[in-house]
Amino acid sequence: MFFEPDRLNFFRPLAGKHRGVVVACVRALYERLHGPSADYGQNLTRDGLRDLLLPVVQQALQRVLQDPRQIPQQQDEAAAELADDDLIPAGADDQQSSSALLRTLLRDGWLETFGDRAGLVTAYRFTRAGKLFAEAFWAIDRRSARTRQRNVRSCRNALNAALRNVDAYDLIDAYDYAEKVISDLSEGVDYFQELVRRLMLEASQTPWDGFMEFLDRFEKEFKKQLTADSIERHRQAIRDLIARLHSLEHDKAQALEDQLNDIARWASQERQGPSTLDWMLDRIEEMVEAACTTKHPELIKAMSVYMQRAASIVQQALMLRGGHTRQAYSVAISKTARLSGVAQDALLERLGAAIAPAEIRLLDPASFKLRSASQRRKALTVTAQPKVTRDARLAAAMYRAEADAFALSNDDIVHRIRAELRLRDRPIRLSTLPAATTTDVLNNMQIVEAVRGARDERLTVQKLPSKLWNEFYAGDDYQIEMKHDID
Repeated sequence: MFFEPDRLNFFRPLAGKHRGVVVACVRALYERLHGPSADYGQNLTRDGLRDLLLPVVQQALQRVLQDPRQIPQQQDEAAAELADDDLIPAGADDQQSSSALLRTLLRDGWLETFGDRAGLVTAYRFTRAGKLFAEAFWAIDRRSARTRQRNVRSCRNALNAALRNVDAYDLIDAYDYAEKVISDLSEGVDYFQELVRRLMLEASQTPWDGFMEFLDRFEKEFKKQLTADSIERHRQAIRDLIARLHSLEHDKAQALEDQLNDIARWASQERQGPSTLDWMLDRIEEMVEAACTTKHPELIKAMSVYMQRAASIVQQALMLRGGHTRQAYSVAISKTARLSGVAQDALLERLGAAIAPAEIRLLDPASFKLRSASQRRKALTVTAQPKVTRDARLAAAMYRAEADAFALSNDDIVHRIRAELRLRDRPIRLSTLPAATTTDVLNNMQIVEAVRGARDERLTVQKLPSKLWNEFYAGDDYQIEMKHDID
């Protein structure tokens, strides 16, 4: 049932004259906890929650005062005032109003607290019911169009279509799919956490119904999410497609930029930088990486925790059932010991008739024999590895040479560029590096990734608005700089 004791007054915050303020706060909380820009590395503490709600309450109350259409009609004012007596006290300032809203959301079942083991503090999150309704409020206010498919494979296919057709609509679909990847994984995590909570509440009974429901959903949804639509499986392909879209020819990139500015004006308002195309591609990559590094392991861990708890409870139930069965033998022995004479014979006859259909078979000890020395030598001869021929070694060496022909060490590349920066004593552009040999070309194509992956904080890479064009490849130009230590 939805209206459980902890959710009897779930809709009470939405029934008064300050319902607009409540909806604005719930929407802001969802954006912080589950939106595409959510910080999954930091849990929401009380101070962070207060800092988040305070500006939202200020703006929402200001809009209510400036727009008279937000105020209820005269005949509804008395009921609204009564409903809001314990929501926002009369004459409260913004700080007191945000604290009152926080207490209301906790009391009426929208938010819940949990222990943050890493920071040893109390953190806040949505309840399952609160998250579902908050997502609806958040989705209504979204300026981008929503679509039905929600998996990472759809994101990859949309990026591939955008590259093939140079169509901005495909790129917007990919952005929407990338948002829903995180949402789907978060929903799976919440589902398993709810199963674990229900499992602990119903631990006295064997949870067959919940376990069968999980198996059915796993076959229809999670099995595909962990195999065909796995974020790990499509991660590198999405990276490659984004890199190819970044390296589009100037005419195609400009056409795609113009389409995005025309049909996705919300992106022009939210972007950081001069290019909407680059911003959207970077946001898609960031969301996919966040889903892969944070939410996907969290989903697997939540599923593992539920399976361990369920297996433990089922094992205990089976052990208790087996104990009841063994107890029957103990009772029969004790009854037999208490009787004597004819009564004991009669009880033994009844027990014999009851267990007569049982059949007992014993293993023949003669079948267990140690192997003789000759049999052991024969087994070793059969399992011995064949000798490697010269042709096989040559083929393996050629295969390794072909595999390593185009492989460069990131450490060697960073070492060379660090030495070049010290020699020139000024920033280096990627377009100014030599490209006379194959090694030079491979070094230039891999240098940005190598510098970004290096642990040297003095090395920085900055993407330039200009493009790099040569006879081997085309792409964005980058500037590499080394910051000198200041004594």
